[in-house]
Amino acid sequence: MKILVTGGLGFIGSHTVVELQNEGFEVVIVDNLSNTSLSVLDGIQNITGKIPAFEKLDLREKDKVQDFFKRHHDISGVIHFAASKAVGESVENPLLYYENNINALVYILQELQQKTEANFIFSSSCTVYGQAETMPITENAPVQQPISPYGNTKKIGEEIITDTAKVTNVNAILLRYFNPIGAHPSTEIGELPIGVPQNLVPFITQTGFGLRKELAVYGDDYPTPDGTAVRDYIHVVDLAKAHVIALQRLLNKKNTAKVETFNLGTGTGSSVLEVIHTFERVSGKKLPYKIVGRREGDITSAYANTDKANTVLGWTSQSTLEEAMASAWKWEQKIRK
Repeated sequence: MKILVTGGLGFIGSHTVVELQNEGFEVVIVDNLSNTSLSVLDGIQNITGKIPAFEKLDLREKDKVQDFFKRHHDISGVIHFAASKAVGESVENPLLYYENNINALVYILQELQQKTEANFIFSSSCTVYGQAETMPITENAPVQQPISPYGNTKKIGEEIITDTAKVTNVNAILLRYFNPIGAHPSTEIGELPIGVPQNLVPFITQTGFGLRKELAVYGDDYPTPDGTAVRDYIHVVDLAKAHVIALQRLLNKKNTAKVETFNLGTGTGSSVLEVIHTFERVSGKKLPYKIVGRREGDITSAYANTDKANTVLGWTSQSTLEEAMASAWKWEQKIRK
């Protein structure tokens, strides 16, 4: 079966392509290379022994999307990662996020709705819950008005998919990720941010390597045990495997609704300082950091209740925070050689 993976050379996308190819799927990657490198293809090939098909394509160009689906009319499923994803950047440049994250989604769905059968996995986010009132967060927690344009694009995206599925042959699963970290154990692929990292762990590993002078911790006055923000950090390989299981659920027609939603996390919250100290343990390095003011768009705490994914999908996260941080550090050391 041929599967389209948009953003398939990105962090989560590339790890998912590996898991798909390991399961025997034929993969076509579409990516505009805005936040990744073509060298990721080599990493995928080195792990799986097979190079996936790749097309450089900007999904904001509607005519190019139409042409792609004309040429690839035999696609059995789509896993849609391609999106801008930095909370802070979205606050500074909201129109970029609305154009990139919404238009691309609409253009893909317009092509899928013409099919007699279409299976769609959406890369969503726990940001749709905003600052949830109770922890851990279940899928039944109210979706709140997001406090960043990035979060809003995920909320709107889920609504667009749900409305489309009601009146077309599209079946979809919305996967709400918590905080993906780490790298493939082979160190062939990992997180490859271009420019200054927007996420905590690559900033930690770059600081540990000496590329950054020090890490900024945004706020130590949150109502948490140590005052720093709490998140649910999940190993990217665990996350990737969940996508394959979700896709197989749709392909095998096991879904019980046109649109299903699952949280993907570990079920454990870790504070920024806990992540820093974990890195220090696994790397043997002391990390220079300073406390600065809170960052606009950040929430206090978010970690998942994963019972639904555990029972319905039969998926559980396997890796510990230590294992994820160790793999991220190994990856950082490799790419700086």
